[in-house]
Amino acid sequence: MPRLRQIETFVAVAAKGSLSAAAQAEGVAPAVIGRRLDALEERLGVKLFVRTTRKLTLTFEGSAFLEDCQRIVNDLHNAEASVSAGGVKASGHLRVSAPAGFGRKHVAPLVPAFASAHPDVSLTLDLSDRLVDLVNEGFDCAVRLGELPDSSLVSLRLGENRRVCVAAPGYLERHGMPETLTDLARHNCLALGASANQQRGWTFQEEGKVVSIKVSGTMECSDGAVLHEWCLAGHGLAWRSWWEVGDDIAAGRLNAVLERYCAPPIGIHAVFPQRRHLPLRVRLFLDFLKHTYERPDYWQ
Repeated sequence: MPRLRQIETFVAVAAKGSLSAAAQAEGVAPAVIGRRLDALEERLGVKLFVRTTRKLTLTFEGSAFLEDCQRIVNDLHNAEASVSAGGVKASGHLRVSAPAGFGRKHVAPLVPAFASAHPDVSLTLDLSDRLVDLVNEGFDCAVRLGELPDSSLVSLRLGENRRVCVAAPGYLERHGMPETLTDLARHNCLALGASANQQRGWTFQEEGKVVSIKVSGTMECSDGAVLHEWCLAGHGLAWRSWWEVGDDIAAGRLNAVLERYCAPPIGIHAVFPQRRHLPLRVRLFLDFLKHTYERPDYWQ
């Protein structure tokens, strides 16, 4: 069991930000926490933290290791909760946050089935593109897309999201099919407006490397749904998530272009506050989303 204790300590220190805070939460001396981390680093043969008298910072290896460790610890707690809960039904109120566009299409439609399966649980779904403060605003969990900022929140990977460059058949008939990334310069690219405060380049993979291409065009908007509609109407190329345009591609309303340059998929995550005993209603909801998103046929 020392290996598991070391992993739990590593996750706690990363979440709390210091040895002393993790030690206080566990009721032990900071030296005990330090010895566990030393033993873990020695066993792995890598440094997980850069430690100074004022600051504790994860190394590159530590950041990569942390996500796996969080999942292990969370799965263990869930397994224990499943046994201890026995036949107890989930109950209480659940508050969930999700991005507006993704939430409308891939969270909200699943809520009725979850509510039907768990009639003693009530649920509030908040759809917003702002980054909500889970703890201070009273949310149990949030669905987030893409890279996660460093925080004390625990993350659970629910599925994968890939981005694809698309255009309406009519647009391609008039302007031709782009064959290489350099061809983007001669196309009208429908980009997110500068006020969107998001990644403004379109990300692709070329010769094994991920590259960000700056694009330009005659129309831009801070609302991705508007870009989607403009693209459907044949006004230019758009770089959209598969969850948004997959149905249009299947129906022939849009064509995927530059597919051989598609970047690796990014994660669809759930995040929730660090809790030793995750409420059953939260765990069941996250399991419901994960099992749905992991079905091979769901994104078809």
